[in-house]
Amino acid sequence: MLDRLNATPADELAAQLGNCCAARSWIDAIVDGRPYADLNALGAASDEATAGLDATGLDEALAGHPRIGEQVGDGTWSRQEQSRLFDRAGADADVRAQLAAANTAYEQRFGHVYLVCATGKSADELLAICRARLDHDPAVERGVVLGELTRINRLRLAKLLPAEAG
Repeated sequence: MLDRLNATPADELAAQLGNCCAARSWIDAIVDGRPYADLNALGAASDEATAGLDATGLDEALAGHPRIGEQVGDGTWSRQEQSRLFDRAGADADVRAQLAAANTAYEQRFGHVYLVCATGKSADELLAICRARLDHDPAVERGVVLGELTRINRLRLAKLLPAEAG
């Protein structure tokens, strides 16, 4: 499964990886770290590159993510990851409004989009997580954001691999 990723020209792979994480330093680290012997090695490289993001890299990564609860195009990974917000059993208008307000409060407090690995979480869960994180110290929250980004990057790499392997 990794043979194709390892053999893809660097510029093509960089473009594909930009769908996983928009941070240029993360993309470069993944491209430059090839070849990967297995998925664990790729995941470890991703984790290391994510943990090593400086302020600019983290800003780039966050710029590649929409607000939680924001309508994004069908078929996008963000839409899939937030699917519980948009299906019939998803959030009602009141919860969506509360989530929008919490997003705004978060952005005012921390200066960037509220990032959470939304896969499998309900709107109520995402709202509660956001509200709890508003009490974090900025340094603590940066660590939380990097942890969430680590999980998202791993999930998105897994989505990328079947596409490139086929």
